[in-house]
Amino acid sequence: MSVNSEAALPNSTTSIRALIGPLIAIIIGMFMVILDTTAVNVAIPVLAVDFNSTLSIIQWTITGYALAQAAVIPLAGWLSDRFGAKRIFIISIILFTIGSILCAFATTADQLIFFRILQGLGGGMVMPIAFSMTYRLSPPDKVGRIMGLMGIPVLLAPALGPVVSGYLIDYVNWQWIFLINVPIGILGVIMCIAVLPNMPKKASTSLDFLGILLAPIAFGGLSYGLSEGGTSWTSAKTILGISVGAVALILFVIVELTRKKEPLLELKVFRSSQFTRGILVQWILQFTMFGIVFAVPYFMQRLMGMSAFEAGLWTLPQALAAGIAMPFGGRLFDRIGARPLVIGGLILVTIGAFLISLIDPSDSPWTFLIPRALVGMGMGLSFLALNTHLIQSAPRDLVSRVTSLTSATQQVVTSFAIAGITTFLVSRTSHYVSKGETAIPDAMSHAFHNTYLMLAVLALAGVLLATTLKRPAPDDAANKPAVVDEGSMMA
Repeated sequence: MSVNSEAALPNSTTSIRALIGPLIAIIIGMFMVILDTTAVNVAIPVLAVDFNSTLSIIQWTITGYALAQAAVIPLAGWLSDRFGAKRIFIISIILFTIGSILCAFATTADQLIFFRILQGLGGGMVMPIAFSMTYRLSPPDKVGRIMGLMGIPVLLAPALGPVVSGYLIDYVNWQWIFLINVPIGILGVIMCIAVLPNMPKKASTSLDFLGILLAPIAFGGLSYGLSEGGTSWTSAKTILGISVGAVALILFVIVELTRKKEPLLELKVFRSSQFTRGILVQWILQFTMFGIVFAVPYFMQRLMGMSAFEAGLWTLPQALAAGIAMPFGGRLFDRIGARPLVIGGLILVTIGAFLISLIDPSDSPWTFLIPRALVGMGMGLSFLALNTHLIQSAPRDLVSRVTSLTSATQQVVTSFAIAGITTFLVSRTSHYVSKGETAIPDAMSHAFHNTYLMLAVLALAGVLLATTLKRPAPDDAANKPAVVDEGSMMA
């Protein structure tokens, strides 16, 4: 039964209980897509053996997935404005589910990488549309609290991915990492059709085809060149990848800044110093988080002799700490803003990463407990506070575009984190081997120590940058409730 638009508008008296249905539908879609971001991590050693491949090649099942998401995320704003956010959200979940089925039936490493790219193309728009819909549905005085609730799957899913996939790898088979998405995807589609409101459409101009062409070339080229650097920084593949990526990136920036209407990404928002500082901190946070989530399970399996499931279980301290801290951070955000939460969160991440850098393969797995809990708590306090800070720094009518920008760049940073850390590990391992150390465990162990220490230093740089953040000035226009089409809310 439909109700008129005025009754459906969120306002300061709208209870969170009234939004539970739509929020659950959104969370199901988000959780499934984000889970797969890290579910493959603990499968890397198994996939390398099954497909007779190397780390440098098989890591593209993660890098290619992230880059594919980055390629389509910028389309989320335009497609949502043109066809409606609900419709595009449902289509994205369906395509992601189909991609998951194809991944499960891959017979070679090349096929798996290709199908992972298709899977990423399907699910790439889920995150920005989810946050845009949530923000537009939330009453202004409850934005921090609701975004905090929505942030739980953002941090829980990457941490729980290795647990779920580790169990499936050890006790079923790796194909079920992808097949498990099928029932979740079907449930998500049914829930979205039943309870999600139809968001208002907006007149759109022509699509930025040049931007669509240049963006994936830029990000894909840079990531490919970075990953090839682990073998040789002077090789033709490395130089070609970085050169093509850099030129395409420069052209992409020029095109987006000079396009007068409907750019693929709203790069003009970088003219705001607060937004620029905030997104730089976000990139540091993203790089550090996925660096730890990617590297630690590999360290545990290759050097500590753990099974995939055992390595996955040790992500639980990070997941639980993030889940506890996230709603707490959301409540505090409404009172104190982003800066204290981001500074405090990054300090915890810095300490956690530094403590991990001191762990040797001969140590007990329990030495990971406190460091990973600190990392999770730090992420929980700062991640959504920073995301909401960025959204509130932009005009409300550009929210869908800004979430596309932040989500796209987060996926690019994720791909750079995986490719960069893989390259760094291979390079440092080779360095220590050249000094006379055995490849495993000595050289690789020292390489991991260097990697964790690098992530700690990066997080510390984020702390310093976060001290410059300021609370966005009150903006009446930004605080108006989102307008919902008449008859769009379902009773």
